[in-house]
Amino acid sequence: MTVRVRFAPSPTGMFHVGGARSALQNWIYAKQQGGVFVLRIEDTDAARNRPEWTEGILNALAWIGIARDTYEGPYFQSTYAEQHTAAAHRLYQEGKAYYCGCTREMVQERAGAQFRGYDGFCRDRSLGPGEGRALRFRTPDEGSTVVVDLVRGEPTFENKLLEDFVIARGDGSAVFLLANVVDDMTMGITHVIRAEEHLPNTPKQQLLWVALGHTPPIWAHVPVVVNEKRQKLSKRRDKVALEQYRDEGYLSDAMRNYLMLLGWAPSGDREIVPWSVIEDEFRLEEVNPSPAFFDERKLRAFNGEYIRALSLPDFVAACQPWLTGTPVAPGGTDVPAPPWDPSAYDPKVFEALAPHAQTRIALLSEVVPNVDFAFLDEPVADEASWAKAMKDGAADLLDASIAAFEASSWDAESLKAALEAVGTERGLKLGKAQAPIRVAVTGRSVGLPLFESLEILGRDRTLGRLRAARAKL
Repeated sequence: MTVRVRFAPSPTGMFHVGGARSALQNWIYAKQQGGVFVLRIEDTDAARNRPEWTEGILNALAWIGIARDTYEGPYFQSTYAEQHTAAAHRLYQEGKAYYCGCTREMVQERAGAQFRGYDGFCRDRSLGPGEGRALRFRTPDEGSTVVVDLVRGEPTFENKLLEDFVIARGDGSAVFLLANVVDDMTMGITHVIRAEEHLPNTPKQQLLWVALGHTPPIWAHVPVVVNEKRQKLSKRRDKVALEQYRDEGYLSDAMRNYLMLLGWAPSGDREIVPWSVIEDEFRLEEVNPSPAFFDERKLRAFNGEYIRALSLPDFVAACQPWLTGTPVAPGGTDVPAPPWDPSAYDPKVFEALAPHAQTRIALLSEVVPNVDFAFLDEPVADEASWAKAMKDGAADLLDASIAAFEASSWDAESLKAALEAVGTERGLKLGKAQAPIRVAVTGRSVGLPLFESLEILGRDRTLGRLRAARAKL
């Protein structure tokens, strides 16, 4: 048997990090088994679907390493509507489903305070299709449905508690439960790997598989992804869009490494590992069924480690979208334009600054505020930084520093020695002496190593900024 797994997102918004995690798990499992990864776009929600969201899914998958030539599809659920309708009609013809004219309000009124779901009122009324009549599956009255799950063992559901659930609406269109099953049958899916939020639907879907004469797939319900309050990640409340992380400067390798740790861990006391190790060691059976905490601070730290591990040429190349205001990836949102005139950007200057920036940033987007001083005509200092640095004595310090720098050789060590001498004469340690110099030249109270920055910026520009700052005082 050839293993066939599927990832079936809906094109109704940005790509959820939880979906990205499920896609990676499916993709790796298929590769390990010599199987096939199928991408199916569940586009039946016409009111919310947009073509650009579908393209966004494809681009997001490519960004995390699932290239378009490594999977089958994309298929679109809407093209299988006839199969869905045929399956519903077959279940009705075989007496495995029946039409029901009850509204939810009618069921609630009959049940009163004891409402627990549909009460089977129309089960034996022999209603035919008609306006406002939904088609319900005739759930077995007795016994139980056992779901064989690679992550959760064998959850067992009593059939009498499942109710007779709707499989087609009053207009004849199939609901998610049936459409999903028919699509999986049509595509020969053998393993369904998805988030645990779908587990309550699984016994119903398994009953549909059997009723339609097929062997159910092997299930694997991986843990739901939660925030710091242990609430399921929500698009309305939490930062969940994969594209947002990408456009903030997270590296794809860091992101997919971190996503795979949501509910699973590689061998040994390690978390940051080569992708080849993850592909080799990942086992569905080892996934922890408990909710997985998406810790953005930890992801940020991961990303910093990955940034520092880049070769310098790769780091320089990775920073270019933020330095030039171009999209990070195909289909990416626009990166904010840098605060300097495009003609002022000098790749050679950035290459000189890059080794110092690489060790100090956790997101690629953070490179801009660290190097903007080199490409702006004048540094932009915020009021708080200026006020803190330009206290009493700053004017004298600037005068002395200008004179010392004018007489100094223009290299980091010489500049450092010159400022140390100025500070010593005034009873200041180097950290105190360099504060007004840094703000005057870079506009910031923290940043890249000061003297290396001055060396790269050059004598004329540095002295010009120091003189301008002194004039303000």
